[in-house]
Amino acid sequence: MTDKIQLAFDAGDVFTPGSPINALDLFAGRSDQIEAILNAISQRGYHAILYGERGVGKTSLSNVLSQLLHGRKNSKFLLPRINCDASDTYTSLWRKQFNDIIVTETRMGIGFNADQIEVSRRLVDTLPEQITPDDVRRTLEQLSKGLILVPIFDEFDRVRQNYVSTLMADTIKMLSDYSVPATIILIGVADSVDGLIGEHQSIERALIQIPMPRMSGSETGQIVTNGLTRLQMTINNEALEEIIGLSQGLPYITHLLALYSTKAAIARDSKVVESSDVDIGIKASLGQWQQSVKSAYYHATKSQQPGHIYKEVLLACAVAATDDLGYFAAADVREPLRHITGKPYDIPNFARHLKELSQPGRGEMLSRTGEKRRIRYRFESPLLRPYIIMRGFSDHLLNKDDMKVLTLTAPYKKV
Repeated sequence: MTDKIQLAFDAGDVFTPGSPINALDLFAGRSDQIEAILNAISQRGYHAILYGERGVGKTSLSNVLSQLLHGRKNSKFLLPRINCDASDTYTSLWRKQFNDIIVTETRMGIGFNADQIEVSRRLVDTLPEQITPDDVRRTLEQLSKGLILVPIFDEFDRVRQNYVSTLMADTIKMLSDYSVPATIILIGVADSVDGLIGEHQSIERALIQIPMPRMSGSETGQIVTNGLTRLQMTINNEALEEIIGLSQGLPYITHLLALYSTKAAIARDSKVVESSDVDIGIKASLGQWQQSVKSAYYHATKSQQPGHIYKEVLLACAVAATDDLGYFAAADVREPLRHITGKPYDIPNFARHLKELSQPGRGEMLSRTGEKRRIRYRFESPLLRPYIIMRGFSDHLLNKDDMKVLTLTAPYKKV
């Protein structure tokens, strides 16, 4: 394998849009969230809930926790992590957690002079058919002798049975009341804790609530520079700013753009990623996007009417300034649409487009909330926004100078 081919192959190991980060040296930022989780683990009786949009790096953070805790003096940690799904019950969740844990017991052999023997068995085989919070409490107490247990439940939002969150809340309260040295971490997609686990006021004192926002520009840049450092490559400031702006604070997009921009630089025998490489990276990234996103965009922007502006309105929504939860109003779309089209559209000229983009006929790209004259919109999926922006560059509706004029460098912040 030539050096050039090997370097391109290595780039695929460093920038991984298809899977969460597992290596600590490739993980970037999130110092506040890491500190909050470590505080929960270090204090008996506390548990943590990590919530935010899909694609902001929650799973990657949980993957590197064991490395962050490794080597801490006088403490041994066990961090079993499972993915929840729509079919899970309370019992199935804890069976998943305990499935790979082997318990070893020392017993006396048969006979007067028999030696002691060790007997190993799967922990899950010792549990009752239906698991209760008290069963979990007793099991974790037994396991925690000499260990600090940190059971992690990823994608907890996928659990459909309402009673499961109630039983999990009961478990957290019980572990806290009995001061069991174990810390449960729940991770999921939600705007608030209530959206993930419901209103369980009895556990508020035992639960550290950790919102996971989109990454800052400096954190996004750190992903790129950390990866390129491992590859013994660099990136110039212009190219880095373009990747930061286009990523919209989503690590998945950062990895996708960085991967194909880096491969473009390698293809021209350069160890420096430049703006022209990002241009190639944008086109390659668009081809690799999830089919569901590409299909939704097609249905949202197609029209038999000549001169329609669905594509332009959708792009204006994508670059509009928003609040911290990603919502924008029709007034926030007006100036970006004028910039994109060069025409002074007022709200009545595109209000119908916004309404239709919120309906099934156009793929429900936007969710719509609020009363008349106070209606606000938000993209249904966080991946739609960066895809639409990159399509805007590919279709020549935007150019790189627009990144300085519009809000691409400061996503989700009003200006």
